[in-house]
Amino acid sequence: MIPVGQSVLTLDDFSDILFKKNAITLPPSALEKVSVNFQFLQKFSSNKLIYGINTGFGPMAQYKVSEENLLQLQYNLIRSHSSGSGALLSPLLVKALMIARLNSLMQAYSGVHTDVVDLLKELINKNITPCIYEHGGVGASGDLVQLAHLGLVLIGEGEVIFEDKIYSTAELFKAQGIKPLSIHVREGLAILNGTSAMTGIGMVNIIQAQKLLGWSAMFSAMVNEIVEAYDDHYSHELNIVKHHKGQNKVAGMLREILKGSKMIRSRSEHLYHPDNIEMEVFEDKVQEYYSLRCVTQVLGPIYDTIVQAEKVLVDELNSVNDNPVIDHVNQNVFHGGNFHGDYVSLEMDKLKIAITKLSMLSERQLNYLLNNKLNQKFPPFLNLGVLGLNFGMQGIQFTATSTVAENQTLSFPMYVHSIPNNNDNQDIVSMGCNAALMTKKVIDNSFAVLGIQLMTILQAIDYLDCQERLSAHTLALYNEVRKIFPKFIEDQPKYKEMENVRLFLETTDPAISFRD
Repeated sequence: MIPVGQSVLTLDDFSDILFKKNAITLPPSALEKVSVNFQFLQKFSSNKLIYGINTGFGPMAQYKVSEENLLQLQYNLIRSHSSGSGALLSPLLVKALMIARLNSLMQAYSGVHTDVVDLLKELINKNITPCIYEHGGVGASGDLVQLAHLGLVLIGEGEVIFEDKIYSTAELFKAQGIKPLSIHVREGLAILNGTSAMTGIGMVNIIQAQKLLGWSAMFSAMVNEIVEAYDDHYSHELNIVKHHKGQNKVAGMLREILKGSKMIRSRSEHLYHPDNIEMEVFEDKVQEYYSLRCVTQVLGPIYDTIVQAEKVLVDELNSVNDNPVIDHVNQNVFHGGNFHGDYVSLEMDKLKIAITKLSMLSERQLNYLLNNKLNQKFPPFLNLGVLGLNFGMQGIQFTATSTVAENQTLSFPMYVHSIPNNNDNQDIVSMGCNAALMTKKVIDNSFAVLGIQLMTILQAIDYLDCQERLSAHTLALYNEVRKIFPKFIEDQPKYKEMENVRLFLETTDPAISFRD
């Protein structure tokens, strides 16, 4: 059981709830703070004009709402803003959104009744997820539209996904014995105002980006290994004089992956041999192509970007991103813009640019292996059959190339793409949820590209018949993936095996991981 609201929720906690299906609990001390905060708001709001309690919303805040309509106001907000479109978010992303919203409300600055957090906890633990659409939020008054669909389900309306099927919320709640939420004061606004959609999706992106970096380091090491590259470009001595944490972290990962390899060469033993000085033209390249030699310099900034994104997203996850802030400690209600998603939006843009570069490195290494004129070591397209009759990895390369091209287009930043709306009340917005969803698309694409790269590397290992010379980490991965992608010579459709390898990468932690 993972407690929510008692202490900082970490990325590892978040991952355990999502991927290991650990249940959450709400500690009594944390629930007590939520209750005290709610009681303060009830008393404080009497005979005061407070935004979203007895006023309209946004540019309609100049209109006072009568006493008898206060609760209906909250229902109206939820129903009117349940206006999303496009594809449904996956249950995984919606659960991430729900965890983020629950953790924000458990900070006890939103003036909500404990019924809200208890219901959210129950839905999360039972894996009941609202039907929430991709399009709608602009990330300024928070993820209003996405969170409205969450609110719609909490009040017993709309639709939910349970055990891979869509049900009407009312039907499933009745079957599960779940009581819908009844509005007490401002639960509608408290559910909608916040950055929880972009934050939840962003947290998933970071978890998956860490995997991608681990796999990219692994495959970069393997490419260097099978082409018998020199060892100095990832040496401690070369990298330590460049004072970037990420570069040196990646160099250390490469050294660990390649420990014990009998294929990597020492420059001092080969190129520095006295016989070479007499040669006019060297058979070996003195230095490898950049996609092999500059791995630490390319992946290093990506490492640093992921680290920074984790810090910002975890801070956001544990923040109060509501408006107004109900502060029972200082006995006041503060109006402002904590729902604005710029922090998340900027980090997601930076992350998707970094992951796009990672996919570009993969594509270049793939091209090197497939182009016999470059590598001068393997048959064209790693074709293990008859040249001209068979095609090897030729068809698969097209998929990798087109997917990387899509990543490059998706890397246009959302952070600087504000469009005023809401009668210009929201005159500058973050587009944070769009940024998070586009980053997820780039990450999904990159798993596909790296899967194709891994398939090619395995074909190269079989061509060389060099399994006994591989490092322990490389050989272990070779043996594991060959179970789902056997060596092939004759041409057969590969799309199903491509999907199996992609899923393997998405769901498996690399032996040498980002967090080691």
